[in-house]
Amino acid sequence: MASQRYGVQALAAKILSAFVFACHGLRAAFDSEVALRLEVAVAAVALPLALWLGQSGVERALLIGSVLGVILAELVNTGLEEVCNRISTDIHPQTKKIKDIGAAIVLLSLLTSAVVWVLVLWR
Repeated sequence: MASQRYGVQALAAKILSAFVFACHGLRAAFDSEVALRLEVAVAAVALPLALWLGQSGVERALLIGSVLGVILAELVNTGLEEVCNRISTDIHPQTKKIKDIGAAIVLLSLLTSAVVWVLVLWR
């Protein structure tokens, strides 16, 4: 067990440190990606709507999860783009392929979210 190996205070410090690094990553992505800012703005409207429109816990979880899935996909895409740009700014077929795959992840998450919202709300 991790708490026995590190001690409770050391484990708490590691968790806090990981949380801080995650917040830094969210901030960096938010500051650099227009698409992420737009998706967060949509989420600011969609998440309260999901709580209001969902008629059960499962419906609310599906609606909320689908919206958060889009943000997660955008963060993965941003990370892939940043790694590609860090390695080289040259145009390369593999870099294009990686970036296109990242964009496909976002597209599929958006489509999934749309399907979930339609299926849940179409009664």
